Amino acid sequence: MSSFREKFETHGIRHVKLGGTDLDGVLRGKYVSLEKFHSALESDLGFCDVIFGWDSADVLYDRVDFTGWHTGYPDMVARIDPQTFRRIPWEPQTALFLLDFLEHGTDGNDKPCLLSPRQILQAVVAQAHAAGFAPVCSIEYEFFIFRETPHSLHQKGFRGLEPLSPGMFGYSVLRASQHSDLVHTLLDQLREFQVDLEGFHTETGPGVYEAAIRYADALEAADRAVLFKTGVKEICARHGVLPTFMAKWNKQLPGSSGHLHQSLWDMDKKRNLFADRSEPHRMSALARKYLGGQLSLMAKWMALIAPTVNSYKRMVPGVWAPTKVSWGVDNRTVAIRWIASGDSASRFEHRLAAADANPYLAIAASIASGLWGIEHKIEPPEPVVGSAYGQELESLPGSLADASYRFRHCEVARKIFGDVMVDHFAATRDWEWQQYSQAVTDWELQRYFEII
Repeated sequence: MSSFREKFETHGIRHVKLGGTDLDGVLRGKYVSLEKFHSALESDLGFCDVIFGWDSADVLYDRVDFTGWHTGYPDMVARIDPQTFRRIPWEPQTALFLLDFLEHGTDGNDKPCLLSPRQILQAVVAQAHAAGFAPVCSIEYEFFIFRETPHSLHQKGFRGLEPLSPGMFGYSVLRASQHSDLVHTLLDQLREFQVDLEGFHTETGPGVYEAAIRYADALEAADRAVLFKTGVKEICARHGVLPTFMAKWNKQLPGSSGHLHQSLWDMDKKRNLFADRSEPHRMSALARKYLGGQLSLMAKWMALIAPTVNSYKRMVPGVWAPTKVSWGVDNRTVAIRWIASGDSASRFEHRLAAADANPYLAIAASIASGLWGIEHKIEPPEPVVGSAYGQELESLPGSLADASYRFRHCEVARKIFGDVMVDHFAATRDWEWQQYSQAVTDWELQRYFEII
């Protein structure tokens, strides 16, 4: 505690913000006083468990056991992770810390909350460490930026939105330079926020950018991804613009990816265990089994990777998103792309994930399925050559309802994540599908209002 008193005095910290994600990957939190923060470092603090009992719009789930009116929505234990300390560059004199959520055990001891995404990933990483592997990951995000505010979005009914720039202009030096004030601020302040970017460029579409976050240990990579999305939104707001991380906001344009890059290293992190120059494609035997596990569970666990109704609007042929259970060597039409970039950079790129995925759950699912493949010695099929779109391969679920059903009925998921997590998460995805099914869309009005 004394160390943070000294750090706060050194950096002039006057405000502290605490946060943790819900199941949708939304960062939920609060400001606390300095006195409350220092006290919580010693004795934790309470945080209402409703964050795992409502959806992204704060509507309460109607059929979940974990919490509800039947429990009275009590507090969980929220524990500050001191290693996540960051100063927020765009909020002077303000610090941020991430939270771990715990439940009161019947034996009087606190235990990790089985529904908390960060704790789910921590458990998977612990499994990897127990097997002698150190998972290293990174995420690259695509996102569209608009000359809008939250008020203008609602005033316009989310129609007729003005993008930051017009036209299809991928890898454009010109477009990025035209908005260099915003771009430079994003690069500089995210770096100060300990969310370093290795690359940043325009993508194909009006006002769309791609950012590659620097790789790190799996948990830190997920932390950076969550803070990246929140940070981009907050920085953009200060420039009078607004980003979206929807998987597919316009049917005429490509969707927004959230590709997961991953490899396993030895515990000293001196050797990439996926690289082997003596094997075909320079892919080690361990990497093949990791890949085999991911492919074998991909369709069953897709709800963890593609968690929203909108996720499935992105996965159509010909727009850079996968539609089949598939892998290939440096092939961007498949679900998992093998990148053989030398001994240190050889890795898998999980291309199924979109920008709307919860980073903790997506990375947890990706690593856990890979570890399952290693444990059970699952060999992958031959790599796809050419376009995967027209080949006879297993299709991925076409809707959130289908994906949720498969996840609920997957015995491997129950073995790894537990019944409580599987049943609750599937119920939340069923709820999401139910809300969508009850909505009357613009498409329905245009198609049926007059003519039917």
